[in-house]
Amino acid sequence: MSNTAQRHRVVIIGGGFGGLWAAQHLKGAPVEIALVDRRNHHLFQPLLYQVATAALGASEIAWPIRHLVRNRPDITTLMGEVTGVDTDARTVQLADGLVLPYDSLVIATGARHAYFGHDEWEQFAPGLKTLEDAVDIRRRLLMAFEQAEQEPDAERRQALLTFVIIGGGPTGVELAGTIIELGRLTLRDDFRRIKPEDARVVVVEAGERLLGAFHPDLSTHAQKALTELGVEVRLGQPVTAIDAEGVTIDSQHLAARTVLWAAGVQASPAAKWLGVEADRAGRVKVNPDLTAPGHPEIFVVGDTAAIAQPSGKPVPGVGDAAKQGGRHAAKIIAARLSGDTGIQPFVYAHAGDLATIGRRHAVIDFGWIRLTGWVAWWLWGFAHIYFLIGVKNRLAVALSWLWIYRTGARSWRLITNTAKPGSGP
Repeated sequence: MSNTAQRHRVVIIGGGFGGLWAAQHLKGAPVEIALVDRRNHHLFQPLLYQVATAALGASEIAWPIRHLVRNRPDITTLMGEVTGVDTDARTVQLADGLVLPYDSLVIATGARHAYFGHDEWEQFAPGLKTLEDAVDIRRRLLMAFEQAEQEPDAERRQALLTFVIIGGGPTGVELAGTIIELGRLTLRDDFRRIKPEDARVVVVEAGERLLGAFHPDLSTHAQKALTELGVEVRLGQPVTAIDAEGVTIDSQHLAARTVLWAAGVQASPAAKWLGVEADRAGRVKVNPDLTAPGHPEIFVVGDTAAIAQPSGKPVPGVGDAAKQGGRHAAKIIAARLSGDTGIQPFVYAHAGDLATIGRRHAVIDFGWIRLTGWVAWWLWGFAHIYFLIGVKNRLAVALSWLWIYRTGARSWRLITNTAKPGSGP
């Protein structure tokens, strides 16, 4: 029997933070890894909204998975869509018919946006989870200004220049601040019949404050900063309907041709694949060590897993939690192969909450210290640049941000993709 055949077979589903970190931390272990993702790239999702708002290009926040693991002969990268898991036979099925056997399985499939039982809203209010989403949203935003320039009717023109973001979490706040600056700074001198600076941006949050995971003082600061930028903030007002003409908030209709969804997420169908219990968002209710109930050889990490911290609060669906989960799964797999079969509970270390508001404001909550304003913005920027992959990308993003900081100009304003029917402006 060859040495390869004797190696422990690990299948990792998902090339995001959780899956990639699991693969990285299995380096040197006696394993053969199959890393499966339906896309060919790893995405730095925290900066996805900047692609959507023309601040950054797609290639600056995404990298081919094959390139990232090119020096790891123990990893086979497969671009394919998983359709199921046979826990008895210990195999993973792909849409093209390929079957992957495993000895250990790591599921890090992330999440998509959830519309609380109104999936029909998605065509009118896209969410932001993938590069495709970002490019589509960028097209919608830029096309809204283009169509407004040619619209003779004042009411329809105002609807084209009204942008509604549903959800007041970090994504909603960051989108709102950047969109208002897109009109007031970047596009201000580009049109003749309209004034892009008159664009109306509205954030609708069903809860009582923005940034619900942050300290209340930071929520207040974020709302004040958005309001000073010119963003309208509506709190405690759930959306009851969305259509091609706009949104209905409680019983009031707001005409808007561009509506963006940042209100909720739904996990992948991993729980259905495994036949185990899930929470309301579809996340697998994992054991303390991140294994699936009844399946000690299966680990579920990141947005796909539901697990509580010692305080009782759920581990948040952020990139750092996914990284820590992937690293933990790799640690246990390696430990078992060395003969250590003891239970190792997952302990999440929260690094802090960060959100940026336009090009010169941010809020940061480290727990032990809270920062706001331009100091927080610079720290936010340094933190995100640090976690990017590769010197070239770090330099490109840093230069883009410095240029935007000084001039307000955003370079990625080309409308290149064709609109799909019913996909907005």
